[in-house]
Amino acid sequence: MSKKAFRYELGEDFALRMDAEDPLAVFRTRFYNIPNSIYMDGNSLGLMSRDAEETLMRVANEWKTLGISGWGRGKIPWIDFGETLGDLEATLVGAEPGEVIVTNSTTVNLHNLVATFYEPKGRRRKIIADELNFPSDLYALYADIILMGGDPEEDLILVKSRNGLIEEDDIIEQMTGEVALALLPSVYYKSGQLTDMARLTKAAHRKKIWIGFDCSHSVGVVPHFFDRWDVDFAFWCNYKYMNAGPGGTASLYVNKRLFGIRPGLAGWWGNSRSTMFNMETKYDPAKNAAAWQIGTINMFSAAPLEGSLRIMGEAGIERIREKSLKITGYLMYLIDEMLGKAPYNYSIVTPREPERRGGHVGVLHKEGWRINQALIARGVIPDFRPPNIMRLAPIPLYVSYHDVWKVTQHLKAVIDNKEYMKFKDERSTVT
Repeated sequence: MSKKAFRYELGEDFALRMDAEDPLAVFRTRFYNIPNSIYMDGNSLGLMSRDAEETLMRVANEWKTLGISGWGRGKIPWIDFGETLGDLEATLVGAEPGEVIVTNSTTVNLHNLVATFYEPKGRRRKIIADELNFPSDLYALYADIILMGGDPEEDLILVKSRNGLIEEDDIIEQMTGEVALALLPSVYYKSGQLTDMARLTKAAHRKKIWIGFDCSHSVGVVPHFFDRWDVDFAFWCNYKYMNAGPGGTASLYVNKRLFGIRPGLAGWWGNSRSTMFNMETKYDPAKNAAAWQIGTINMFSAAPLEGSLRIMGEAGIERIREKSLKITGYLMYLIDEMLGKAPYNYSIVTPREPERRGGHVGVLHKEGWRINQALIARGVIPDFRPPNIMRLAPIPLYVSYHDVWKVTQHLKAVIDNKEYMKFKDERSTVT
């Protein structure tokens, strides 16, 4: 996207013009949009595409017609499915074939990578994270430190936020000779802040610190250049911007210069294919990122990703990013101009600079939960993160500029009509 500021307008006709000129609008019909709704929650769970449905049903039919022979005779042999999808996904993250593998769940991949690269020795025992990281990552780090005989209260450094954002300067300041590993998000799940992964990696390596990133909130909407940045490792889920379905099989990346390091958590599926069925008692890990597989790939959770990657390849991650920046910028502009003052009092917690913004917008309001419920009643599907942030994700492949314009009208109406007051401030299990 050009660095020149894009000029937005308030009127509905502007949104319609933008949609008419949108090169990605053709992909909208490839997705199953939920009737009578505007889906703004693709940063939590992406919608199903017809392509994902097709590849899922193909694999189901292979099981029906081939049985166990599907491991070798599927259109993509099941035995190679994680590696094949990993090579396809590698183009989205700036990696080479063999550096990305589709396997396990996100947190299992985190545990495996930390178990591999976290080697506390002498005074170098600490892990850097931050207080705004997704809680699951912090739970895992606590557990991994304990398993290595450490004390998470002493050995886990949580960088503090400034006004709801994490500053790279504050992270780098903590990179001392006591740190063994840094584990950070690419995009913060509440604010949508995008971190400078290149800068952080360079700083970590200067201090001989391993560094990895949780890219669950960025892969599929932000281009990555892991090899160019020399990132050590990364991992991410595939059910958000990658639209691979609820609980879809996750992915991980290991830089090729690290191939040959023994995975911290070994399993049969990470064994070299050439010796896998010799059933030897000695583990013979694969010579690339495939070594970080543990158990047998879950075919029905991985199959939709094949169709999703087909769409991603056609759309192109650079075009996706270009629209994402324009449409999130448009959403922020409308909220600022229409809803930023009394009686509405909405505010934006997401960084305004394009280079610091991921794919969703965090909208702050003291009545955030009740407004969130009022939006759902109107057919807008957002999500909510406590204490008072609504997250709105205008997904470039299936959300239109007109959808965004309509969402802001709904945000206005729930205040004008006091509709939010009909709802109790009691949260449901899933927010």
